[in-house]
Amino acid sequence: MDQQKGILLESGTNELEIVEFSVGQSKFGINVIKVKEIIQPIQVTKIPHSHPNVEGIIDIRGEILPVVNVAIALGFGQSERPVDEKFIVTEFNQTKVVFHVHSVTQIHRISWDRIEKPSGMYQGLESQITGVVKLNDEMILLLDFEKIIVDINPESGINIKNLKKLGTRERSEKKLVVAEDSPLLRKLLQETLNEAGFQNLEFFENGKDALLYLNSLVETGKAIENEVQLLITDLEMPQMDGHHLTKQIKEDQSLKILPVIIFSSLITSDLRHKGEMVGASAQISKPEINTLVEQIDQHIL
Repeated sequence: MDQQKGILLESGTNELEIVEFSVGQSKFGINVIKVKEIIQPIQVTKIPHSHPNVEGIIDIRGEILPVVNVAIALGFGQSERPVDEKFIVTEFNQTKVVFHVHSVTQIHRISWDRIEKPSGMYQGLESQITGVVKLNDEMILLLDFEKIIVDINPESGINIKNLKKLGTRERSEKKLVVAEDSPLLRKLLQETLNEAGFQNLEFFENGKDALLYLNSLVETGKAIENEVQLLITDLEMPQMDGHHLTKQIKEDQSLKILPVIIFSSLITSDLRHKGEMVGASAQISKPEINTLVEQIDQHIL
């Protein structure tokens, strides 16, 4: 896995690598960037009164990490081949979590534009997946791992109560565009940004739709800075990711004046340089909503 992660994709190419794994008869994927390592299952210490999706905790080289059973979280049964089961050790949202899956198969390198938005046909899983990609005549579902964690621990998500510390502000006349594929996070962002004083918000499910909107404003002959004061983007999105969106904006003479803040669970010291390369104005790790609001204030004054 470390060797695979060493294959750094050029910033802004709209590509990603996913680890394919299975739960039951379904194929799923997780962004390689989130994966620290993949190990054989080891003994899990159960925790009394823990969430039903949490198997317990394990010790990996002196680090105590929680183990989430993905099959239980998705309502699936036990594996028919326990010998193939794996633990996927992940890090995102500044947190390390282990996900217990039925098997891990291979790594795929794909373009975000091959990933489609999930629909209601996925038998109730649409609230748990962020995208679908067809590979080798099979459908691979990209799981919303952030939602799985927030369902277990709501306090790990964006918390509107934290904004109270920033005091009151009046920013309702400033228009913000937000590109975020997760319905849950779009709702939370709208609530928290409204609480912070930002009432004029335009949300899009992916970078492609956000860019089309910005270009439509320019095509009317309007100066973009008079129409939109700032853009907030996630990184992982179907059709067009946040790095590619930022690159497209910063290479466009009509759009490059627009401040772009990347707000993602993937902001780490190892990946921050990718956002810098495409010209991001700031990069904030989820769920640091206070820092996001502070950065918005700095870039729209």
